[in-house]
Amino acid sequence: MKTSLQALLCLIFSILAPAITLGQANNYLFDSLATDELPKNSPGTVIYISRGDQLLYKKAFGKANIELDVDMKTEDVFRLGSITKQFTACAILKLMEQGKLSLTDDIHKYIPDFPQKNEAISIEALLTHTSGVINYTGLPSFTEELKRKNLSPKQLVDLFKDEPLEYKPGTDYKYSNSGYILLGYIIEKVTGKPYGEYIEETIFKALGMNNSYYDSPTKLIDGRVSGYTQRNGHYQNSDYLNMTLPYAAGSLAANPADIQKWYSALYNGQFLQPESLKKAYSSYRLSNGRLTGYGYGWEIGNVQGSASVKHVGVVNGFFTYVAYLPEENLLISIFRNCDSPTDLDILASKMLAVALGKPYDYKPITMTDAKLETYQGVYKLENGGEYTIRLQDGNLMYYNLGGLRTRLIPYEKDHFVLDNSLTIFNFNKDSFGRINGFTIKGTGLPNKGNRKNIKVVAQKKIRIPFKLLQRYIGRYQFNPGPIFEVVTDNNKLFGQVGNDRKELVPFAEHEFFARDLDASIIFNVDAKGNVISLTKIQNTEMIAKKF
Repeated sequence: MKTSLQALLCLIFSILAPAITLGQANNYLFDSLATDELPKNSPGTVIYISRGDQLLYKKAFGKANIELDVDMKTEDVFRLGSITKQFTACAILKLMEQGKLSLTDDIHKYIPDFPQKNEAISIEALLTHTSGVINYTGLPSFTEELKRKNLSPKQLVDLFKDEPLEYKPGTDYKYSNSGYILLGYIIEKVTGKPYGEYIEETIFKALGMNNSYYDSPTKLIDGRVSGYTQRNGHYQNSDYLNMTLPYAAGSLAANPADIQKWYSALYNGQFLQPESLKKAYSSYRLSNGRLTGYGYGWEIGNVQGSASVKHVGVVNGFFTYVAYLPEENLLISIFRNCDSPTDLDILASKMLAVALGKPYDYKPITMTDAKLETYQGVYKLENGGEYTIRLQDGNLMYYNLGGLRTRLIPYEKDHFVLDNSLTIFNFNKDSFGRINGFTIKGTGLPNKGNRKNIKVVAQKKIRIPFKLLQRYIGRYQFNPGPIFEVVTDNNKLFGQVGNDRKELVPFAEHEFFARDLDASIIFNVDAKGNVISLTKIQNTEMIAKKF
């Protein structure tokens, strides 16, 4: 018997050992990615990864409360910000399934005092950010004083209801919190219950989400963490925001374990029918046929070719992110108690790729300048906008007019990855072997760029003795405008306005380009060779006199 038991244990261990080893390796990779990507010395972060009901990784970093020196815990509760929108969208879909509304209904059916805009505004247009209703948080009336006030849903709607539509519904996409304010108000009109009460009863309590709430600063919430912001390099408590203002667009709170319960319920059909969820997970298509990359409460993307739905949430003191791969039933939540901008999409995508067994791995290769020059050009993107690709000091740079320049790094023939991103460019050739466009693939919907018949010339750095560089040092006054200061550091020339500093790289006599910005500086000299002014070329030309 003893021998049989030992043999059985050995067999079980031999079966489980590869999985255990893989899990340990993944945990090491997850730890490494989090350490590399998350801001250093920040308040705190919780990361939670699961496949269905199986927990793959959870970890807390930093502090839940800096002043009390309280460590973050994985069970702590965060404000969700715009992740709230998926709950609002699903509540609308639930009412649709119950026959209480239709997505094609004009919103005036439920909000009759909303001013007529000469255009019908459907519930679906609100869900997909294609209604043309202006975003109330961008209005001048949305002041710091207003953010402290307790407003009813009707008072919120009154903030923006008289503003004209920005475009005809269905013809364009523009993210608007106002649409989800209206959706929350419609939920109240249909159900006869306050939005927060309806969400807590119908979703949170029904699905056992015991650590999820409609947030309120007066409510005692076990495990709720403090929110912070970063200003001038220092952390401080975030500004006060009355949570009646984000409302159905951003006022919910939860912890990552409850988010897992939410997605498990969606996957198992406990809350919505599969047909409804499929529409929510699909990109809306505008009247001109263009995909917006947004469904009902979710952005649409992919991780290494696997379809994903995701959303970021930013609200005073908090920065949150949730992404889900429906086919693989794979989920990641990254919650931070600091609202300073962080690209959590890159970190989440890298971690999900590891969980898929398809980690991102782009190994740079070397290309000659002559080869890199063949990719230069102006490209028109199919979803709008023009971008330039130019060889600059040995690096291929990608940028729009007057914008920041980002390096394109080759990793295969005709394949490049955009620096500090997961976005790849696959270049196409015509029948003569000439580059005529590219396809962009990243963590969102793919896009294409078609090359225009515009010649782009490489900017090659020339060498100028440091002694000659020093003649450009000085202060230059734009009129009107700020003071532009030219300084040297480590034998290089820099231009700066306030704390914004850019290296100036010489490419011709008296002519320099900004290393990471689509801007050029031309120093103007008098007959004696003295520098008297400079001309800045960035979208337009501006002259600054030396003083």
